[in-house]
Amino acid sequence: MNKNECVHIHINGIVQGVGFRPFIFNLAHDIGLKGWVCNTSAGVDIEVEGSKRQIKDFLTKIKTEPPILATIQSFDVKKNTPTNGYSDFVIINSKSTSSDTRYVSPDVSICDQCLRELFDPTDRRYRYPFINCTNCGPRFTIIKNLPYDRPYTTMAKFQMCRLCSSEYKDPHDRRFHAQPIACPECGPEVWLNILENNDREELKGDKAIINARKILAQGGILAIKGLGGFHLACDASNDQAISELRKRKNRPDKPFALMMFDIDHIKKHCIVYPYEEEVLLSRQRPIVLLKRKKDSELSKLIAPNQNTLGLMLPYTPLHYLILEKESGFPEALIMTSGNVSDDPIIIDNDIGIKKLSNLADAFLLHNRDINIRCDDSVVRVLSFHANEKIKPSGTIYPIRRSRGYAPLPIMLPFKGNEILAVGGELKNTFCLTKNSNAYLSQHIGDLNNFETLSSFEDGINYFENIFNIHPQIIAHDMHPNYLSTNYAIKKSLDKGLPITAIQHHHAHIASCMADNFYHSDEPVIGVAFDGTGYGEDSAIWGGEFFVGGYNHFKRVAHLKYFPLPGGDSAIKEPWKVALSFLYSSGIEWNSDLPPLVYGNGKPSLIGSPINILKKQLEKEINTIQCSSIGRLFDAVSSLIGIRHITNYEGQAAIELEALTINNDDNTYHFAIAEENDVLIFDPAPVFIDIIHDLNNKCPPPTISTKFHNALCFLVVDIVETLKHKYGLSKVVVSGGVWQNMYLLENTIKNLISTDNSDVMFHKNVPTNDGGISLGQSVIANKIN
Repeated sequence: MNKNECVHIHINGIVQGVGFRPFIFNLAHDIGLKGWVCNTSAGVDIEVEGSKRQIKDFLTKIKTEPPILATIQSFDVKKNTPTNGYSDFVIINSKSTSSDTRYVSPDVSICDQCLRELFDPTDRRYRYPFINCTNCGPRFTIIKNLPYDRPYTTMAKFQMCRLCSSEYKDPHDRRFHAQPIACPECGPEVWLNILENNDREELKGDKAIINARKILAQGGILAIKGLGGFHLACDASNDQAISELRKRKNRPDKPFALMMFDIDHIKKHCIVYPYEEEVLLSRQRPIVLLKRKKDSELSKLIAPNQNTLGLMLPYTPLHYLILEKESGFPEALIMTSGNVSDDPIIIDNDIGIKKLSNLADAFLLHNRDINIRCDDSVVRVLSFHANEKIKPSGTIYPIRRSRGYAPLPIMLPFKGNEILAVGGELKNTFCLTKNSNAYLSQHIGDLNNFETLSSFEDGINYFENIFNIHPQIIAHDMHPNYLSTNYAIKKSLDKGLPITAIQHHHAHIASCMADNFYHSDEPVIGVAFDGTGYGEDSAIWGGEFFVGGYNHFKRVAHLKYFPLPGGDSAIKEPWKVALSFLYSSGIEWNSDLPPLVYGNGKPSLIGSPINILKKQLEKEINTIQCSSIGRLFDAVSSLIGIRHITNYEGQAAIELEALTINNDDNTYHFAIAEENDVLIFDPAPVFIDIIHDLNNKCPPPTISTKFHNALCFLVVDIVETLKHKYGLSKVVVSGGVWQNMYLLENTIKNLISTDNSDVMFHKNVPTNDGGISLGQSVIANKIN
């Protein structure tokens, strides 16, 4: 008889709430091992006794056949002395431990098995909007603490019925230890509040959903409490409904996201490549930006002046029930964040009714509490093809990293300290690091009011607690007036912690380096293009080339400074930016130029806006020096008559990109000069040529394409110069301007084909300011 051995196994990673304990239980029974398994706040602990062969087989299968949602980050095995006291293999009660590293699973979309049960009239959970199992359902948004057990979730108040309890306790059942397990008898319920003439009518269960669908079909606006917060929904083919939603939400132009029942509906309205379909159907279910088909009958008001639509598939059973196929029901619904303009997404029923009652005609509510808000994620899917230096088609390019991805950590290329990085002002995220993990928060939003700042502070407190992180250093942006900077300073004083100011664009480049797991000390060439970043000289940067790494950077090239009138206020007035560029370039303001025509047509009580702007520039009144490529896009957009006033961030640039023509290599040219060992690129020749093309009636799409190409070739030319000058080979591109797919894809292709560069771009975190907290954290780790 073989002598028994005993091993203790500790596994860390995404191993709670994903069916890991039942997997271990059944595997141990199949192999014939004795012992136990339990959750701890540090992961999963296992102890088994059996023969050497049995244990070897057991360890191999854990690594090679884990549950589909599991991610094993560490796997530690220690030999113990056999007790021969185990009579069976059992699941024991969870333990709370002081843990070095903790993980929390993101929320997961409904699985195929639950979806089949949802629409099966013979199933006891038929049409139950909270159906779930160990393979799907809420995780992050309902977890209050670890270990991940029902008492530590917002499901604690729902007592399981006999049948649910039986499934929960059965190791062979798909719902074994599924913490959100529920059914119509014992779980959360949904109801409809119809607000009309101050009367309140309530319907519950399936009647609520049926009547909610009627409201949508009749052109109404519905507030829906979902997984990570409220949505506002309406018929995406109804111009009147969309116009009313835009009016009520004070959102005149910014695109709305859409949700459709299945992939066939999406293909009817958008071009969907196989790699895009894969992301749409993934368990993360993000919003994917897709090329709109010209014959789509969806309203043009969804995304004015754009050729893309943001589409997602249902990710909860409630969504599937709302969007169920039926003759006369809309094929697509607007599904936009349920909030008042600039506020964070709402998660509470009472607050939702209070704040959204002027926006929605009715409320579809439920009583499963949301512990932490989490907006929908937004991604592009890159279309690079057949180049060994670029990952194949299907690379995700995050625009907003939130539901489905957060709070999965980003693995760092080094072991880090416990650091809090508070991010920037726009598209804020924060980041906490510990060991080799960077815990990047879900999307918080723009930190410009008390409500969003409160959400930001609550999120930091939650992350520090649940991941057992006690920051020793706080990193923040150099901008002195950001609310995140003020928070960092206050917290450092309250806690007695040192703080580190990180330059905005250095953080962008470091973020992309960490995103690509770059661990070398070899410097890189960083290309940071964005709208606004506080420079070391107190100017507004945004068109920068750096040489350096995590520890340091040197600014080696940038866009020629121009005066930005009114500072940040000019961001919303591209016509002023266009005229400022022309002024600084010595180009005459001809009266027939579109920004001049617009400015002269603006009503003013204090004189001609054009004359006021000219005096402001001449006398340098309330102007700040600026090198922003984002503002350059604004200027070109206004100069050719596309956008003179913006209603949302990046609007002028987005509409300019929508005009580009593929496979057109015509271009303009920047002038490049060297000053004090720094390359300065001057857009004056570009503006002169654009005005020449305007005078010759050249169409805006051609001008837009030539401008985009000019930037692509400029980057290639400067990178080539810097590579030879500094002996470098690696190029990193980051910053909000690189959300422009035409610019990104053509620049990278040209860098590789022309200069054989090794290019890093974002794959896991946003290239916009949603990623800079990661950069701040890794820089702070390296310099402290």
